[in-house]
Amino acid sequence: MNKDFNIAVTGATGFLGRHLCERLLEDGYSVSILARDPEKAKVFEGRVAKTVIGDIADRDTIAELVNGADIVVHLVSNFRTASGPPESYIQTNLRCTETVLEASASAGVKRLVHCSTIGVHGNVKSTPASEDSPYNPGDLYQETKRDAELACHQEMKKGKMEIVIVRPCSMYGPGDLRMLKMFRMLAKNRFFLVGPCRENFHAVYIDDIVEGFMRAITVPDIGGETFIIGGPGYLPLDDYIKTAAKAVGAPPPQLRFPYSLFISAAWLFEMVCVPLRIEPPLHRRRVRFFKN
Repeated sequence: MNKDFNIAVTGATGFLGRHLCERLLEDGYSVSILARDPEKAKVFEGRVAKTVIGDIADRDTIAELVNGADIVVHLVSNFRTASGPPESYIQTNLRCTETVLEASASAGVKRLVHCSTIGVHGNVKSTPASEDSPYNPGDLYQETKRDAELACHQEMKKGKMEIVIVRPCSMYGPGDLRMLKMFRMLAKNRFFLVGPCRENFHAVYIDDIVEGFMRAITVPDIGGETFIIGGPGYLPLDDYIKTAAKAVGAPPPQLRFPYSLFISAAWLFEMVCVPLRIEPPLHRRRVRFFKN
């Protein structure tokens, strides 16, 4: 791809966005970024072509970002919290994706790379899954990410620009906060297991997911395609946790509790906390980590 192309990135200061932008800049591309927090955007100060500070929900903000862009990489999503209002998922994951699609097409963008999630497949009944495995979302986050993919397919039919969908597996690496709690608990010998943990878990290191996005951005003639990007292999969750424990120099966890006990407790916590807009100390999404 022509290095003079301008690449606009939403979610540029997030875990994936920051690593991807660093790679794009290192490879000599002109990069424009969208960020909500001006302090976080300072890491790119003086190195990017354009910094747009604003909310992904604001149409004028998106129009400013994509103006003059050849490629748009859409990374923003509303990740899951049990107490979050349901409309926030619809707004960020679906409506804002529709806004980015519309603005990009109007601005003459050549290709849009949309970041989805392996979660659109939900609890996979037959592994390994492929890009053609059925949708099976298990919560509102996954449902709205699926709906965003469907919005991409609707835009594809118009033929105004190429659209590539990427479904990352579970990402980890420097700067990741989602899996950090598990690693910290393992290091302190405080992590415990729930259920047999023999379901398959497929992780992907941040450098590998960035390489995948670079190919989604640069490889010609892949408009309309969807790609799952994962690490070299998957393994039972129990083995993954043992590997993580070894990485932090800790023994594998020995305590194991019944899955039914924790999923019931999580349901109860949600019943009490969610109506009060309080994030429950335990919720079903977290417990399902050990099962799906």
